[in-house]
Amino acid sequence: MEEALLAWFDRHGRDLPWRRTNDPYAVLVSEVMLQQTQVGRVVPRYLEWLERWPTIQALAAAPLADVIRAWRGLGYNRRAVNLHRAAQHVAAHGWPDDLTELPGVGRYTADAVARFAFGAPVLPLDTNVRRVHERTGVTFGPACAHALMDLGATVCLARVPRCGVCPLGADCPSRGKRYAPLRKQSRFEGSFRQRRAQTLRLVAERPRRVDALDAEATDALVRDGLVQVAGGTVSLPGE
Repeated sequence: MEEALLAWFDRHGRDLPWRRTNDPYAVLVSEVMLQQTQVGRVVPRYLEWLERWPTIQALAAAPLADVIRAWRGLGYNRRAVNLHRAAQHVAAHGWPDDLTELPGVGRYTADAVARFAFGAPVLPLDTNVRRVHERTGVTFGPACAHALMDLGATVCLARVPRCGVCPLGADCPSRGKRYAPLRKQSRFEGSFRQRRAQTLRLVAERPRRVDALDAEATDALVRDGLVQVAGGTVSLPGE
């Protein structure tokens, strides 16, 4: 099956900017941005980010407030804080052998950077890769990482897989099956996530009096390192 998968990928693989580099910093930025954010939204922001901070040293030296502002719109803003902290760690100490030592880097992200930047013989297991493994009953090797991700994202879909165009369809034991809808993410409109986002937007525009903001959202942003409170004023870190 690997041969068929790789042949399909040669013809149909997505041309994504982070696949054109093996710079571990660029790969890390892409992987962090792609956490819970769609590829289409990430591509332009990734390019803008690397134009502004082309090296991990440049990001490490940047004010955290600028990093938080640059992240706005990607969601889950704590990722920006962790990425900044990871950059500072690497700038000071180099890349650790165990990449999970970096702030915000879990097993999947560590394996993705190890594979795509350092060429490690490891297969990063994201949702798409796991789905293909489970449905085919085949365990693919590290060379298939990008192919598996693209197959899961465009053909072996979560609910209604496109088995008729799948390069693995002829031998797949799950061919023709349909699946129950996945649990939907809670609505953003009216949620606490929205309140946090609105509060962060206001503070990013200019420092605000603490009593003029959503107190619960402000407390959560403080805990995540996204804002600071001093003298009754809320501002971005370092401002």
